Amino acid sequence: MNDELKGKSGKVKVMYVRGDDDSEKRSQNPRTGKGGGRATAPSRAEGGRRPRRDDKPGAGRERSRSDDRDDRGDSPWRTVSRAPRAVEESTTPDHGGISGKSFVDPEVIRRQRAEETRVYGENACQALFQSRPDCIVRAWFIQGVTPRFKEALRWMAANRKAYHVVDDAELTKASGTEHHGGVCFLIKKRSGISVQSWLSKAGEDDCVLALEDVGNPHNLGGIMRSCAHFGVKGLLVQDASLLESGAAVRTAEGGAEHVQAISGDTFTDGLEQFRKAGYAIVTTSSHKGTPLFKAELPKKMVLVLGQEREGVTEATFDNADMSIAIDGTGNVESLNVSVATGVLLAEWWRQNKA
Repeated sequence: MNDELKGKSGKVKVMYVRGDDDSEKRSQNPRTGKGGGRATAPSRAEGGRRPRRDDKPGAGRERSRSDDRDDRGDSPWRTVSRAPRAVEESTTPDHGGISGKSFVDPEVIRRQRAEETRVYGENACQALFQSRPDCIVRAWFIQGVTPRFKEALRWMAANRKAYHVVDDAELTKASGTEHHGGVCFLIKKRSGISVQSWLSKAGEDDCVLALEDVGNPHNLGGIMRSCAHFGVKGLLVQDASLLESGAAVRTAEGGAEHVQAISGDTFTDGLEQFRKAGYAIVTTSSHKGTPLFKAELPKKMVLVLGQEREGVTEATFDNADMSIAIDGTGNVESLNVSVATGVLLAEWWRQNKA
């Protein structure tokens, strides 16, 4: 008898099989004269009794004979259980078959997360699509913005880019913020270019912004927006990926697509390379330096701004070719770094571009 049985659900099935030692107890059926029946009943001489009509098979169902024999411990039936084959084989997972789960290397996932980021906001995503659509990996939209993204939706469908029309709660989950503006793109990050690559294409009048330890994404977004407005295309930064964060890109309102991250071996090395190429290194200070509206700003310069609290480091300030200050009432110690950037770039634009 086959003792291996399982259902489609994979649950353990139980079969009852007769033990091997039971063959000795089997004898000829006294009523039919055929072998293989029930064990022979004892004769009257052996203290037995004549079989009664009630003893035929099926009688006395209120008390199962199998239960009686189990209770006496001499049942010829034993319970055999076998684990489902799926459980037995689970120790060797199948990742290659059609029905098996695909195996994804955790290292691949980590690399993808390092190379990808989510950006959101209607203006930011529209500008990104117009500038570099090939970097889009996946997109989410709420129904209300889809009419304004018809071109993007057609392009993604034609190029087999996955997109989803979801509700607000789902988009909040996908983007990681409530301030998603109705759309979110998962994109491949841009990497910064080298200083030498930038210098090879720079013109005679070129302003590069250098950000030393500026990390607040909203300040970075405001800075990129000002750069785009005043035609400053290069940002020397220590980590190019900071310019690709969702909050920075959204705050830039499309300005992120008009600037390029520049990276040196170190921040100091990058400044020195620009100096050797003929750029003036200009720092800012709220306490000392030439007043901005009395200073003559060079056509080719690297404008260095420091972190929100302390400003540029002493080493960077001491090695600068010029230091300028933005005059004001003095009611506050200094301007926000993104606001100061807008004021400084506006004056450079007035002197050299307007």
